Amino acid sequence: MVTKETIKASTIISPENGEMLTRGVRPFIVNYKGESVTVDLPGYYPPSGGESVHVGEDMIVVDAARRLLKEKIDGVPAPATIRRVRTKLKLSQREAGSLFKVGENAFDKYERGLIEPSGPTIQLMTLLEKHPELLDELR
Repeated sequence: MVTKETIKASTIISPENGEMLTRGVRPFIVNYKGESVTVDLPGYYPPSGGESVHVGEDMIVVDAARRLLKEKIDGVPAPATIRRVRTKLKLSQREAGSLFKVGENAFDKYERGLIEPSGPTIQLMTLLEKHPELLDELR
């Protein structure tokens, strides 16, 4: 299904200086606590290499890269990791929220990247990932 979000004009006028910007992808460096990763960032870019414009979901790649760096450096699991662990444990989002005592909708929010789990929740997820047999004791 084609949505309004998936159809983007090939060019726009810069709101800053009136320059013609063309839709494209350019490398962008994401930094977090001294570590960095380069991602392909979609957006509207001027031929001069100056200021770009990003609309809609363009910045999702930057957010995802930053979350992966945060997982690597701080141990805060990225949304995909949280979903993988929950699925491995064969828990629905509601069951996981109830079992972890964080609320029925918490895992939905974790997996969409709206909020991050607390330290104790991260520790419990890590423990259960390594020792899924402990799940029965929590129930």
